[in-house]
Amino acid sequence: MTVSDRLKPFGETIFAEISRLALQHEAINLGQGFPNWAGPDFVKDAAAAAMRDGCDQYARTSGVPVLNEAIADHHARTGSRRPDPDREVTVTSGCTEAIAATLIGLVNPGDEVVLFQPFYDSYRAAVAMAGAAPRFVTLRFPDFAVDPAELRAAFSDRTRAILLNTPHNPTGKVFSAAELELVADCCRRHDAYAFSDEVYEHLVFDGAHRRIADLDGMAQRTVTMSSLGKTFSLTGWKIGWTVAPPDLTAGVRAAHQFLTFATATPLQYGAAAALRAPDTYYAEFLADFRRKRDLLVDGLSRIGFTLRPPQGTYFVIADHTPFGFESDVAFCRHLVEDIGVAAIPPSVFYDDRAEGRPLVRFAFCKDDATLREALRRLSRLVAR
Repeated sequence: MTVSDRLKPFGETIFAEISRLALQHEAINLGQGFPNWAGPDFVKDAAAAAMRDGCDQYARTSGVPVLNEAIADHHARTGSRRPDPDREVTVTSGCTEAIAATLIGLVNPGDEVVLFQPFYDSYRAAVAMAGAAPRFVTLRFPDFAVDPAELRAAFSDRTRAILLNTPHNPTGKVFSAAELELVADCCRRHDAYAFSDEVYEHLVFDGAHRRIADLDGMAQRTVTMSSLGKTFSLTGWKIGWTVAPPDLTAGVRAAHQFLTFATATPLQYGAAAALRAPDTYYAEFLADFRRKRDLLVDGLSRIGFTLRPPQGTYFVIADHTPFGFESDVAFCRHLVEDIGVAAIPPSVFYDDRAEGRPLVRFAFCKDDATLREALRRLSRLVAR
């Protein structure tokens, strides 16, 4: 079976249809997770200066040294150790490429990879590209807690890795210390890797962000992945990275070299400036998003949705069944065509689509005026 054959199930999704309908009906887009404002000037100024200074050619495959140093310092500021910037840090073209390079570089055809569902949509495709088989553990509405028995049952002697995402898209869940220790225990028992996607590490409203790599015995078996886009509202720059011990980094880099070779050189200098931002930037960033979360959550609750406020990320998962629609896809079509608001049907994030049919995902990475207008339109919904 070719890679193309393995990817066919993931090539056409409802995302394309919702995006097309949103444009056609001039709907407010609370579906896609990107801000509707520009990123910080000090970051763009640093990238522009690099362009003016002639940084126009290929970067070092693993990243320009100034960015690798900044990533190492940033990792140490938010974790327990400073990685070696030259041997343990790799700059990628967004976290999506980091995920693909990690799976292709470290997972063998026929291996099993444990995935929590609902999952970020590229996870299934990346597992397929690696020729591996997914094993699913379901996080269930409303609290999306990990079922210990279900997690342990998903591991076997064929398990190569678990792909973890905390804070978690699309649920907004932040994995607890006990849940991370449970995951770590499964990895240690089965000699498996943990691939940890932490792109929302600075968007934790309740609790704290914890790294699985910081747990006993996990540093040597973990690839930590993150990116610039979410924290600095620069999703179009596609600057991501991995942090891993040298033996795992070698696998990631082997795949990265032939996926993208190197990431845009001047943007890496901008990213280095971003990661040197003072603590006040992160505090203000979190406070702004906390306000947006509360604005949307309070409004959706008043309208009649059943939900639990997300602990992190900029997504809200809600139960749409009070409004009488048979599926999430039907409900989202109604929203965009008749209400003028685009949202995502979460069934696309599950292997068993039925798990997501009662739910809908909204994004609150929009300015306050946009969120208020979306809520005004959504108030036309009628419970049945």
